Amino acid sequence: MFSKINSLGLLGLQAYAVAVEVDLSQSMPSFDVVGLPDASVRESRDRVRSAIRNCGFVFPVGKIIVNLAPADVKKQGSLYDLPIFLGILKAAGMLDADLDSAAFVGELSLSGEIKGCAGVLPMALQARDLGLQSLFVPRENAAEAAVVDGIDVYAVGSVSELLEHWRGKSALSSQPHLPFTPGQEEYPLDFADVKGQAGAKRALEVAAAGGHNILLVGSPGAGKSMLAKRIPTILPEMTFEEALETTKIHSVAGALSGGSLISVRPFRAPHHTISPAGLSGGGVIPHPGEISLAHNGVLFLDELPEFSRTAMEVLRQPMEDNVVTISRVAGTLSYPCSVMVVAAMNPCPCGYYGHPVKQCTCAPGAVSKYLAKVSGPLLDRLDLHIEVAPVAYEDLASHERKEESSFEIRARVNRARKLQQERYRTLGVSCNSKLTSPLVSRFCVMDDGASALLQRAFDTMGLSARAYDRILKVSRTIADLDGEETIKRSHVAEAVQYRSLDRKYWQR
Repeated sequence: MFSKINSLGLLGLQAYAVAVEVDLSQSMPSFDVVGLPDASVRESRDRVRSAIRNCGFVFPVGKIIVNLAPADVKKQGSLYDLPIFLGILKAAGMLDADLDSAAFVGELSLSGEIKGCAGVLPMALQARDLGLQSLFVPRENAAEAAVVDGIDVYAVGSVSELLEHWRGKSALSSQPHLPFTPGQEEYPLDFADVKGQAGAKRALEVAAAGGHNILLVGSPGAGKSMLAKRIPTILPEMTFEEALETTKIHSVAGALSGGSLISVRPFRAPHHTISPAGLSGGGVIPHPGEISLAHNGVLFLDELPEFSRTAMEVLRQPMEDNVVTISRVAGTLSYPCSVMVVAAMNPCPCGYYGHPVKQCTCAPGAVSKYLAKVSGPLLDRLDLHIEVAPVAYEDLASHERKEESSFEIRARVNRARKLQQERYRTLGVSCNSKLTSPLVSRFCVMDDGASALLQRAFDTMGLSARAYDRILKVSRTIADLDGEETIKRSHVAEAVQYRSLDRKYWQR
């Protein structure tokens, strides 16, 4: 007997149709899975056999061949347990139901419970595009699948529930569609907690408004990490398209914690011992790394010089192209990584080079060697370079001065981002930092005073072409915060100031 059950597979962020074909014949008993299965797929034979027996069925005696088509694409994961289970029951005549318009994914326990799996959101999107009417998923994945409109999503906790549904004894109800509502987490952190640091706060506001990369340099205890951890509280609200793409990445990585669409921007802070593959992604079939998991959010690199040189250099191409491409024997996959990189570092190994009070104790040449760990090309890709000075006692002890809250800063950031979204709505650009060179020439229009100032800065500071473009983008963001359509001299002056710190430390 022969049966075919619809399922789905994953290749990067893209799902594809998988036909689970089961052939049961009277021959020497055997159970084989073909179609380029990996070890976890081959192990489904034992899980399915036990689940069939423990659910009250007699496992069929004969030669069972399960083919996962297309057979030229490697299959991985345990999500094929459920369709294999149903295919064997149908081929053995123990299930009489029309399953042609439905697709099934899920891992089986030995007792027949259905466990969650990764990548359900892109699978639900693909099932809808294939014209399937219904999708049966594990209960813990139902919320993410329910955001897809146009297909009936059913949450199942065990094969017993599923079989009773198809036999008409106890019908399952489809999950209600979950519309996207942008939100903001109730963070316990707030910029109102940060005393002083007006310059650094302003720089972070500019960076958040335009999606710019930023480097914070300062001595230990100055507040670099404190500032960086509060960036999510001022980031603009996510659009539906950003939320969908971000959720797909987290779903594929198995990092989605039971919710529907991610409605707040990710904040990822990997430890400096992370490997290059951990940052960019990797594996036999490449999975997303930290830079992709931070897509549409913030990637915070604390103690930047302590990261390995290869790990830091891995960031260069993704920061420029907003996509990371990983090549392996199994294939080449690309993951989006449009991130705001926030890096923090000390100015020297002891941390007190340039400190107004404490003396630097580093050996001669140690400061230059330490700073040289951050390469020029990587430094050039960080749009704003900010010195976080030690906080004065008066600022720390003052109870009269009320610091600006994250809510107030975020309101200005949202206004600036809405201007950018309206300006670039037909160009596929989300914010100023993503402007290409032709778009920079088109939208970063300066008045005569601004142009003359930038020319002097370019000649005096020996700026690169990339630095010139990035100064223009930052100037465009500052102008947006001021509600100005034309970039003025004051906007360029502030943007140039954010590129001058490398002259203090790196050109010694």
